[in-house]
Amino acid sequence: MSLLVVGLSHRSAPVSVLERASLSSDAQFKLLQDTVAAEPAAEAAVLATCNRIELYADVDKFHAGVAELSTLLAQHSGVGLEELTPYLYVHYEDRAVHHLFSVACGLDSMVVGEGQILGQLKDSLAAAQELHTAGRLMNDLFQQGLRVGKRAHSETGIDRAGQSLVTFGLEQFAAGGDVRDWARGKKALVIGAGSMSSLAAATLARAGVAEVVVANRTLDRAERLAQILTEDETTDVAARAVPMESVPAELTRADVAVSCTGATGLVLTAEGIAEAVERRTGAPVALDDQETPSAPALPATSLGTEDGCPLDLSAVQQQPGFSVMGEAAVAGMDAATLEQHAAWVDNAGVDRRTAARRGPEADAELISALAATAATVGRIPERRVPEPVATLVRPEPVLCLLDLAMPRDVDAAAHRLAGVRLVDIESLSEASADAPMATDVDLVRRIVAEEVAAFGAAQRAAHITPTVVALRTMAADVVANEIARLEGRLPALDDKHRAEITQTVKRVVDKLLHAPTVRVKQLAAEPGGAGYADALRTLFDLDPEAVAAVSRAEDSTEKNAENRGPA
Repeated sequence: MSLLVVGLSHRSAPVSVLERASLSSDAQFKLLQDTVAAEPAAEAAVLATCNRIELYADVDKFHAGVAELSTLLAQHSGVGLEELTPYLYVHYEDRAVHHLFSVACGLDSMVVGEGQILGQLKDSLAAAQELHTAGRLMNDLFQQGLRVGKRAHSETGIDRAGQSLVTFGLEQFAAGGDVRDWARGKKALVIGAGSMSSLAAATLARAGVAEVVVANRTLDRAERLAQILTEDETTDVAARAVPMESVPAELTRADVAVSCTGATGLVLTAEGIAEAVERRTGAPVALDDQETPSAPALPATSLGTEDGCPLDLSAVQQQPGFSVMGEAAVAGMDAATLEQHAAWVDNAGVDRRTAARRGPEADAELISALAATAATVGRIPERRVPEPVATLVRPEPVLCLLDLAMPRDVDAAAHRLAGVRLVDIESLSEASADAPMATDVDLVRRIVAEEVAAFGAAQRAAHITPTVVALRTMAADVVANEIARLEGRLPALDDKHRAEITQTVKRVVDKLLHAPTVRVKQLAAEPGGAGYADALRTLFDLDPEAVAAVSRAEDSTEKNAENRGPA
């Protein structure tokens, strides 16, 4: 059996696909059950977060395993297989181990080094154990992944390479300034009471906001979170809980709102957000369309060098307000040159939306003006590049929204509401892509490489252990049979001599087997050492069922230990 992972993440798929492919808790449980029920898979675990969905399985056939796991992901995510396939990635055996360990260390996170993934890994393992889909491989893999992640955070400064999504999102609001300065005295609304929302509430409290209001569909959970925040001696924040029905009213009071729920639809619509801002400011909120701003009058343009313009550059005489696209530029042109100039203007980026808004009367007036200019002024051999349209500066936001849900909780149209700043998973992905990475990342990569090699060696050694145990069991049976035969031939043998002979024979067998069994474990732990177990079974003619019985006994012992829990 071999480890296989099939999945998609923010690195392989756009946010729109990740949103649609997100799995509810029930869907994750059903996916696990169907995976272990499938022919190629013996055990499985699902890692589903806001920016990744991965299915891990122990399979006996690679190609059949990839096909089965991909199909199951498509079925349970609701995204068609043909649409999902281009965004899927596949890792096998050591590469799959390397991937999980990298994920555990935060190297594959949207924000490098974030530690929240460790809790998500722990939850994934717990779910697989609860459903009995985690066998030896999944338990060993995820438990070792947790240890590797903790080692990376304790031995390196990977925490300095990035922050959690919550912290990184707040830094976007602070616009390069200190988050504590930005947050001081603000009122915060946190929608949801799960792990991410709890992290957001605690982060806001530590940042220095004056108030945190927690809204959740289950009021009891919101009240517990508010109580935890209130009793935290490290902060001085006022916290209270409200039902979800109070969100519209609370939004009118909030300076910043964070939403991370399991809702399948929008929690905050653009209309609701606009209404909340209007009620707070007393002024209507319009869409802030940055794609078509009203540009101020532009200054005279400078000389340009675009190829293809028919105007002569050899004798340029600069004049205030002259534009290569204006009336003076085409004065005196013949029909053929005028046509060339028109084609060049079209390709030079004239705002066609503005031209489309002109009616026939305006076009007629423009043509008449151009004709009159051409008749009286004469051709002006000058060429200048048009100034780009000035970027419209957005006003200071009245309400900052941080959407950490997948699928999204906040209407994406809120991006275009004046006075509103929305940071969501997509914009966080774009912002964090250029975030500086600390040199500690290289140290973490070395740790991952070391741990992958160690894990592989341990798994290969564990693979041969049942064979070695079966060999020693067979040798013990041979000794017992020969001692019994000796007793039949020498019935007068006293107990003292019988025990001495038995002990001597056992020592001989142990010494003969010691060096080969130690060496075969060492060889099996090396890459490509999986064949040594087969060689040992063949050389000593071991019964395959005896080897399998040892494996089953070890698995049963491990499961009993898991059920008992930690001492």
